[in-house]
Amino acid sequence: MADSGIIKAETGDAALPTVSFMPQGRPAIPQPMQRQVRVEAGHRCAIPTCRATPVELAHIRPYAQVLEHTFENLIALCPTCHTRFDRGDIDGRSMRQYKANLGLLSGRYGPLELQALQWFADDTARQEIDIPRGVDWAFGNLTRDGLAVVVDRPPTWDSVSDGSIGTVGLQLTDTGHDAVRRLLDAQPLE
Repeated sequence: MADSGIIKAETGDAALPTVSFMPQGRPAIPQPMQRQVRVEAGHRCAIPTCRATPVELAHIRPYAQVLEHTFENLIALCPTCHTRFDRGDIDGRSMRQYKANLGLLSGRYGPLELQALQWFADDTARQEIDIPRGVDWAFGNLTRDGLAVVVDRPPTWDSVSDGSIGTVGLQLTDTGHDAVRRLLDAQPLE
């Protein structure tokens, strides 16, 4: 179970203050490390089925046990998921896997690729998403890794009623569907 100290509540609005709550006697997390953890998660909750804002920083292994702040032991969570983790509704093993998967994803895939994976995760029955023709390069790591394929469609130059003019399809492969399932179930990505 995680420690219950809220490290950082980030409003996302420059006009509103950022509130820090540090239990007495605990040193503050250095600002560069706070930024690194938030950037890793895209300033959203690191739980793939949540992705809410604002976020707080949580220790994966309780601070009382490790007595230090390290990037590897910090994760960005929304207040609800942070509370669920502290109560034990989300176990430490799952949280460590979320952190490991987050590092892999944020280091390998660009923002559009991560958004595409999130769309597929949000609706696991989704078979395909439309992407603009000519920007399939932005999904190159997904296709090179065998997680997705780009499906060409003939342009409908004489009619735009179906909305397919200038688009191609991005479909997950079986490997891609498996990766999305693993993300949702806090299983290791391979």
